[in-house]
Amino acid sequence: MLVHETQRSRSELLARVAPPQRAALARETRVGAVYEWRCRRGHDRYPATVAEVLTGPSCAKCRANAVAPAALREAGLAFMKPGLKVGTSRVEQRLRLLLGERIRLHHRVNAVRIARMFYGKQEVWPDILVPQLRIAVEYDDPGRSGRAHRGLKEGSDVEKDDALREVGWEVIRIRAGGLDELGPHSVVCARLTVAAVDEVVALMRRIRGDAALDALAIERQQAV
Repeated sequence: MLVHETQRSRSELLARVAPPQRAALARETRVGAVYEWRCRRGHDRYPATVAEVLTGPSCAKCRANAVAPAALREAGLAFMKPGLKVGTSRVEQRLRLLLGERIRLHHRVNAVRIARMFYGKQEVWPDILVPQLRIAVEYDDPGRSGRAHRGLKEGSDVEKDDALREVGWEVIRIRAGGLDELGPHSVVCARLTVAAVDEVVALMRRIRGDAALDALAIERQQAV
C-alpha cells in the first residue's frame, strides 16, 4: 500500500538501499523502519525511513549542494529535459488542449529547477508549465484504485508545491473525483470540464494580474 500510494515500486527501493539490507527491505512493511540508502550521486550512504525515501529527501550533501550559490542562480528556471518519461493520461491531454484554447502555452519546457532535492533530483516536472507567468498546473484524481493523490502521495504533492513556491512559482491544482482542496489555489470538481478550465484561467488572472494574462490570452473566436 505504501509503495502504491506514492506510485513507486519496491524494486526502486531495493536498488537504492545498501546491499546488505536488501533482504530485510524486501520483507519490510513498516513505514517508519530505518535503513541505510545509497546516494544516486555517489555521496556517502545515509540513514532514512522508508517513508522519507518515498517522499523525497536525499543525502545531506545533496541537500547542501541544492542551496549552494551556484545552484540557487538557476532556481526557478523552466527548461526542457530531453527523454523525460512521464505518463500523460487522456484527461491531462484534454486539459492541455482546453487550456491551449485560452492562453498560449509554451511547449518546449517540461521541468523546473528548484532549491532543494526532490526524489533525488533538483527539479520537478509539473503536468503543465506556463513559464511566462511562473505558474504550474497539476491535475489530480484518485484514479481507478481510489488511492492516488491521497496519503503519502498527497504529502509529496505538498512538498513539490512548496519547492516551486520557494523559487517564485505558484501552483494551481485541479482536484477531481472527490479530492479535497490542496494548497491556496485549488479547483475542486467532479471531473475535468470546460468550466473547471475557465476557473483555472481566472485563478491565473488573480495570481498574476490582468496585464500578464491579457498578454497570453487567445481570442475565443480564434479558438473556435
